[in-house]
Amino acid sequence: MESLTQLNSSDKQKLSPSEAQQNFAAMLKNSINELNTAQVQSDAMTKKLVNGEQVELHDVMIASQKASVSLALTMEMRNKAVEAYQEIMRMPV
Repeated sequence: MESLTQLNSSDKQKLSPSEAQQNFAAMLKNSINELNTAQVQSDAMTKKLVNGEQVELHDVMIASQKASVSLALTMEMRNKAVEAYQEIMRMPV
């Protein structure tokens, strides 16, 4: 039980605002790169299917749905970030 308490206390590091900003920027960039990779993979598999190359239809559909869900998630995250920014801007100073 003590090791769990020590682990929790060691995970709560104080980050400076610049470090937090860099971490957030890196996470955002990584997420966009993963979305792009999913989109490119889906496009490549669709082209292979259209050209008659050896690819399973269900694999193409799975890749397409992964890309679609990733894009929908990214758009919702963007919408929430914009809403939060707008709410902050409406706050009285």
